[in-house]
Amino acid sequence: MSGSKPVVAIIDYGSGNLRSAEKALAKALQNGGLDHQVVVTSDASVVRRAERIVLPGVGAFADCMRGLRAVAGMVEALEDAVRSRGAPFLGICVGMQLMARRGLEHGAYEGLGWIEGDVVPIAPSDASLKIPHMGWNSLRMVAPHPVIAHLESDRDPHAYFVHSYCFKTAESRDVLAETDYGGAIAAVVGRDNMIGTQFHPEKSQAVGLTLLENFVRWRP
Repeated sequence: MSGSKPVVAIIDYGSGNLRSAEKALAKALQNGGLDHQVVVTSDASVVRRAERIVLPGVGAFADCMRGLRAVAGMVEALEDAVRSRGAPFLGICVGMQLMARRGLEHGAYEGLGWIEGDVVPIAPSDASLKIPHMGWNSLRMVAPHPVIAHLESDRDPHAYFVHSYCFKTAESRDVLAETDYGGAIAAVVGRDNMIGTQFHPEKSQAVGLTLLENFVRWRP
């Protein structure tokens, strides 16, 4: 690992679409002419020193949280880098949900507790809407933020979702974008140097690449 380039660390904890995220970030860096190094790692010391951090996640909340805690020193490294040092952080899908206080999937499980709220089952008002919510859905920006800047330049930005649970934040100000699936669902949440997407930017084509490039440029 070169010491000359700033590192974007993608955390490998046994849960996440790592190669797709790595390839999409590399493409976003190329598009933006950004000279960063993307590193997929399960080494807490690499995460602790990284300029910015990406936490992907696929599967059940409890399994992902358990997997993250099982990597030696990783939760402590995240707390140090993100909460103490202020490294920019991006959570993707369940990686975003892990920022919550609790996940209520097959029980109640403690999350990282970075953003107050619970991860709850999607409950669409239209009974014909299937769970999981899977496929392309439109995004509505509800608050300005550098990481979602320019997405609204597309008259109807769409992103790719695959999930059965959603992040219900305690404070509405922590929701930056929504999608509608029989009711409003948080599509992007964030505060301070932390942001998360319920959708998969690595599968969301131009919208996802723009968001990833914005994330690497972001100086919170």
